[in-house]
Amino acid sequence: MSVLVFVEGLNGEIKKSSLEAASYGSQVAQQLGTTATAVAIGEVHEEALAKLGEQGITKVLYDADDRLKQFVADAYVKVIAKAAQQESAKVLVFSNSNIGAAVGSKLAVRLNGSLATNVTTLPNTDGGSFIVTRGVFSGKAFADVNLTSDVKIIAVKKNSFEVSENGGATATVEKLSADLADADFAAAPKETVMQDTDGGILLPEAEIVVSGGRGLKGPENWHLVEDLAKALGAATACSKPVSDLDWRPHHEHVGQTGITVSPNLYIAIGISGAIQHLAGVNSSKVIVVINKDPEAPFFKAADYGIVGDAFDVVPKLIEAARALDK
Repeated sequence: MSVLVFVEGLNGEIKKSSLEAASYGSQVAQQLGTTATAVAIGEVHEEALAKLGEQGITKVLYDADDRLKQFVADAYVKVIAKAAQQESAKVLVFSNSNIGAAVGSKLAVRLNGSLATNVTTLPNTDGGSFIVTRGVFSGKAFADVNLTSDVKIIAVKKNSFEVSENGGATATVEKLSADLADADFAAAPKETVMQDTDGGILLPEAEIVVSGGRGLKGPENWHLVEDLAKALGAATACSKPVSDLDWRPHHEHVGQTGITVSPNLYIAIGISGAIQHLAGVNSSKVIVVINKDPEAPFFKAADYGIVGDAFDVVPKLIEAARALDK
């Protein structure tokens, strides 16, 4: 059974989360004794697609239809289904992103497949099974699930797998056309809100996130978050109460009912750490909490904690971060 990996693009490049999915897919292909093919949609540089060979991809199918520059679930599903049919793919791999989740569920219905999201392990194929481990209950537990359908669809949890690099390897890039009709774009959004900072860092893809809560006391003090983020090359985020108070736009809200992030470093400033907020950040590799309340729940989930007033601590961090760039 061949393996098909859907890769997402951003500003012409492949998203890091999709590079992780490509690395995962190529390892699954090795387990199954087959090859991994990627499918790309929209505006992605062909040079970036060819470099997927470094992640073990042998071939990339690319649909460059201009209408696909904006995400439309039905159209994307049709393209990926066409690629799966062309390659006789029985295993499909996605990043567990908003796009991956939307497309994966629709494809599971269309292809009559088994779907596992938030996957954290390579499959166990002993005895003809296909068992993967996935995070459940907002990352508080794990479940082993056996995908029994002929078509198996896997959405890989961000930051669960390293990006493999086989220097110099390249993938062949082939054009793909799914013969899309206007009806496939009937559900196209009228407006898209980009969840990025002024520096162009997309929040769900950020390697470093600096987030602020009500401990900053008001929007007039948000420059502390922005200045630290700029010094670190990070995206900015906020807690739900901050967005509810209109201190920050809702697309910066991180948590169970907002954006889920998985950065290498998450810095929380003046955030108490309610369970709803933790659900959106607990996939971060390192969590740093700054809070003057030593009993703040967030400290229990933190890798590093600073008990202190943000108005004293953060300016010193900004100064130290700027000094590193000199």
